[in-house]
Amino acid sequence: MEVALNYPSVLKKIIDEGGYLPEQVFNVAETGLFWKRMPDRTFISEEEKSAPGFQPSKDRLMLLLGGNATGDFKLKPLLVYSSENPRALEGYAKPHLPVIWRSHRKVWMTVTIFHDWFTNYFCPAVERYCAKRGIANKALLILDNSPNHPLNLNDLSKTVRVEYLPKKTAALFQPMHQGVMTNFKMFYLRRTLKQLVDAADGEGKPTVREFWKLFNIMNGIENIAESWGEVKLPAMNGVWQNIWPGCINDFTDVPAAEPAEKVIRDIVALANEAGFEDIVEEDVIQLLDSHDEDLSNEDLMLLERERASEEVDVTETPATPLQLTTNHLSVALSHIDQVVDILSANDPSRERSLKVGQLLHDAMGCYREMYKEKMRRKQTALNASLVCKTEPSSPPM
Repeated sequence: MEVALNYPSVLKKIIDEGGYLPEQVFNVAETGLFWKRMPDRTFISEEEKSAPGFQPSKDRLMLLLGGNATGDFKLKPLLVYSSENPRALEGYAKPHLPVIWRSHRKVWMTVTIFHDWFTNYFCPAVERYCAKRGIANKALLILDNSPNHPLNLNDLSKTVRVEYLPKKTAALFQPMHQGVMTNFKMFYLRRTLKQLVDAADGEGKPTVREFWKLFNIMNGIENIAESWGEVKLPAMNGVWQNIWPGCINDFTDVPAAEPAEKVIRDIVALANEAGFEDIVEEDVIQLLDSHDEDLSNEDLMLLERERASEEVDVTETPATPLQLTTNHLSVALSHIDQVVDILSANDPSRERSLKVGQLLHDAMGCYREMYKEKMRRKQTALNASLVCKTEPSSPPM
C-alpha cells in the first residue's frame, strides 16, 4: 500500500529528471477479445451452446493497445491470433492490415512477440511521431510487471526508457486499464451489431443467422481498427489521472468522450432491433466482462483443431495477391463522382451536399493519386514500346 501511494510521485520524478513531455510518455497493455461473441440470451448464443464441437464465441484473440499521455497518438493495435494464415486473409498483404498481425497457437502475448513489437514497431513509430511534432526523439514507456514483458528492454534502445509499474498496482495505475479497454470493447460490440442490423435489413438480404455465419476474422480486424479509432483524445488523456494527474488537459474545443451509459443503451437498442428482444443492459455488461475469461484446456484443444482445418498452407497453394487495376480504380472513382452529382442535383441543402462532396473527394484522394501514377507508368511503358518499334535496325556488318 505504501509503494502504491508513493508511486505517482516516484514517476513524476522520473519524468522531470528525464525532461519528458506528455507527448513522449506512453503506456500499452494487453486485453483479450472474443471477437465473435454475442450476449448469452440471444438465439445465436443458445444455438451455439447446443451444437457439438468448436464454438465460435470462444474464438479469442489478444490485443496490445496503447498511446501517449497527451492522447493525440494512439499506437496501431498489435493482434495475436491462433492462426497465422486464416482463409479470410487470403490475398491480403499482412504488413498493410490495420493491425500488426502475429500468431500464437494459445493466443498468448509472448516475450518474443513483445520484443519484436518494441524493436520493430514502437521505437520507429515514436521516432516518426517526435519528428512530426518537432520534439526530441525520446520516450518513456510504462509497462506492468507481466512476465510477457521482457526485462531487458532498456538495453534495446538508446532513446526509449522503460519503467515497470510496482507489482500488484496495475489495476490502480495502468492508464489503459482505467476505462480505455472497456470503451474500446463497447465500441466494437456496437459496431458489430450495427453491421448485423444493416446487413439483415430489407427484402432479399441475409438473415441474422446467415450474416453471423459469414462474419469472419477479417471483419473482426476491420471492426477492431474502426472501434480503436472511436476512442477519443479526451478519453486517452483522462485515464492518466491516477498515475500522473499533472498531464490531464481541459479539452474545451474537442468533442467529449461518449458516456458509457449511452453506448450501452445503443447496444441494447441495436440488439433488440436485430431480433434479440430479451437483451437488457445487464446482458451487455456481462458480455463485456467475459472478455477477461481464460480458455480451458479443452477449449484450446478444440480451437487448435478448428484452426488446423482452416489454416491455409501458403507454401503449397500461395494465394494470388489482390490488385487494384486502373480499371477498378476508374470504375470506383466514376461511381463516387456519380454519387456527388446526384446529391448536388437533388439535395435542397446546397451547404450539406457541398460538404459531403468535399469529404468524399478528400477521402478518395489516395486512390486518385494511385490511378494517376498507374496511368503515368502505363503511358511511359507505351512510349518506350513505340520508340523500340520505330528505331531503325542496324545495317548488317
